[in-house]
Amino acid sequence: MPGVDPAPGVRKVIFNQNHFLTFWSWRDTTGYPGWDPAPEVWAVSQESHDVLGRLHPQLPVHLVPNPIDTELFKPGPSRTRQIAWMPRRRPLEAAVLERLLRNDPRADRVDLAVLAELKESQVVEALGQTSVFVALGISEGFGLPVAEALAAGCLVVGYPAGGGEELFEAPGTWRIDDARPHLLADQALELVDVPAEDPVRRAARDWIKERYSPAVTFKALLAAVESAQALPSRAGTATHPIVWPDDPIAAAERAHPWRPDGHE
Repeated sequence: MPGVDPAPGVRKVIFNQNHFLTFWSWRDTTGYPGWDPAPEVWAVSQESHDVLGRLHPQLPVHLVPNPIDTELFKPGPSRTRQIAWMPRRRPLEAAVLERLLRNDPRADRVDLAVLAELKESQVVEALGQTSVFVALGISEGFGLPVAEALAAGCLVVGYPAGGGEELFEAPGTWRIDDARPHLLADQALELVDVPAEDPVRRAARDWIKERYSPAVTFKALLAAVESAQALPSRAGTATHPIVWPDDPIAAAERAHPWRPDGHE
């Protein structure tokens, strides 16, 4: 938050999981974040790493990939003619997509699964039996559902949405131009009958295991921590935002109010 250093004088890092939200509480983006000493930043995707490196070039940025639990997200005992998606990020487009699919004669005897308000175990089970997962992300820092779907052996159709760019380099992915739900439906229906044993599904899962294993994350995290430990520092007290005496959004508004001339 502008004007709020959670631990003055103490070395710190910013774990930025979505570059699109970097300035969510800032009105004036200069001087970010204004901490002493200046922190290093950890990013979770190559896209986010590259954007953040240009967004605040004075702050070192380290890529710490998300680990994907491929023992949890894995192919189920059987794979059905099912197309699945998560509507949370694009609820209006998801409603359009569902109606497009239901109106299409090619979707006869195809199960349509809306993955919403489910427990993790239910999502795991659904992805394990899904043939095609439709990625409906928007302004993503990474795109965890896409990675988990690939680990589960799904083919993936949809939007990279920023941080998911690297995931759409994997086998078994088909990127679609943004906000084209009819093209999503067409591609998903074209792929729904790809056999469960098709090598592309195994290749996609192996691709995820190679790049997002706990070992890969651990190595990157260790390097990032070692770099952060070299920052200048002194003993101090950290204050968690939950005990700040003021509403952080209100504090941000006061520190950097909207400019009266209408410019941001």
